[in-house]
Amino acid sequence: MKKTSDDLRNKRVTVMGLGSFGGGIGAARYLALRGARVTVTDLKTAENLGDSVKALDDLGVRFVLGRHEMNDFTGADIVVASPAVRRDSAYVTAARNAGAILTTELNLFVEQCPAPVCGVTGSNGKTTTVSMIQSILEQCEERFWIGGNIGGSLLSDIERIEPGDRVVLEISSFQLEWLDEMSWSPHIAAVLNVMPNHLDRHATFDDYRAAKAVILDHQTPDDCAILVSDDPGSASLRGHVKGKLIRIGTALEGDGVTLLDGWIVVRTGVQDRRILDTSKLLVPGRHNILNAMAATSCALELGVDDASIVRGLTAFRGVPHRIEFIGERSGVLFYNDSKATTPEAAAAAITSFDRPVIPILGGYDKGVSFGEMARRVSGHVLRAALIGVTAPMIARALEDAGVESDIYPTLGDAFDACVVRAGAGDIVVLTPGCASYDMFNNYVERGDAFRELVRHYIDGIS
Repeated sequence: MKKTSDDLRNKRVTVMGLGSFGGGIGAARYLALRGARVTVTDLKTAENLGDSVKALDDLGVRFVLGRHEMNDFTGADIVVASPAVRRDSAYVTAARNAGAILTTELNLFVEQCPAPVCGVTGSNGKTTTVSMIQSILEQCEERFWIGGNIGGSLLSDIERIEPGDRVVLEISSFQLEWLDEMSWSPHIAAVLNVMPNHLDRHATFDDYRAAKAVILDHQTPDDCAILVSDDPGSASLRGHVKGKLIRIGTALEGDGVTLLDGWIVVRTGVQDRRILDTSKLLVPGRHNILNAMAATSCALELGVDDASIVRGLTAFRGVPHRIEFIGERSGVLFYNDSKATTPEAAAAAITSFDRPVIPILGGYDKGVSFGEMARRVSGHVLRAALIGVTAPMIARALEDAGVESDIYPTLGDAFDACVVRAGAGDIVVLTPGCASYDMFNNYVERGDAFRELVRHYIDGIS
């Protein structure tokens, strides 16, 4: 089968969406180095994308920033869209009607990847689980590659990847929609959970669930699916499984990976093989036990031995912006959980602590409900500080659940109020439960801003 990237010399390629996390940069570099005439276009300005633009300034790339121009799409041979771009975008539709090949950075990669792929998706926990798998693979001698939604691009490494290597990808619902266009699913597919999310992009929860199911839809009988019985959304995808099914559950009946007396256990028939005492995990919360169980299942399917799994999981200290301990002052502990971009993730973070919590919640409106989050955190929260477009909605949900809160105009104002309220033994955590786009470019920028506030406070800088 002819691949999109078989001969790129002098092809007119438009990269739609440069971004800051490496996917657009990786695609543009890959294409330009293979002789394509590359135009990069993004609605953000050069000022917003300064570092990304600099990463390409040696390649003769043409930039159209702060806008899109229709002729860059109608006149292109290939359009490489950011996964965040809707497939029914007017520009994408025009390119499709003009006969352009439509693809994404991840589609370009999997189209050429010679090694089997382990893919992980879910509404929450994707990055943590993939990072756990990475920590496990670091204990082995075999080569491995980590990519996808976790950031960066593996396109620059494609010529070094060999059939015997291990490739692990974090895959979002946006990426899965585009992967559906090339009828591709990974050889090992783990679905951690499926909860309402991104309903500003997916018209209904059923549409969102269907996007998640793509990770299974194009598997073969020789492939493997890993589903979590504890999560109704993940378990509901069982009808999409084409090959081997591995079930995960904290109280599983029958074969699978389960929890027994605090140990992660692999159950086959009547035999229980103990893998890890979960008290040895350095990251808190039941949700991280489930993430560790999923990472264990993926690692076993990748051929990793039990001892390496134990070493990797017990060495794992978490990922930046995900319940990341920042520091302590006067007995108050500060955590950055900026990557919690769904209400469920925020609830999981707040309830993972065994101390009183003062959370900072709120951000961009993705069209989801905060009622269940509010009910789950009731009894765990001293008083919440709310920011962003969703603050009034969260305030109403918290009030209905008996949780007190206040709304603040900025993250700095919210932080200052939390510091005044917190006493020794309390937790202050930024766990927005929302995307960042109303106040920040991305969750990293938001988390870095919180880190800076904490460090200034701890250092006594006013």
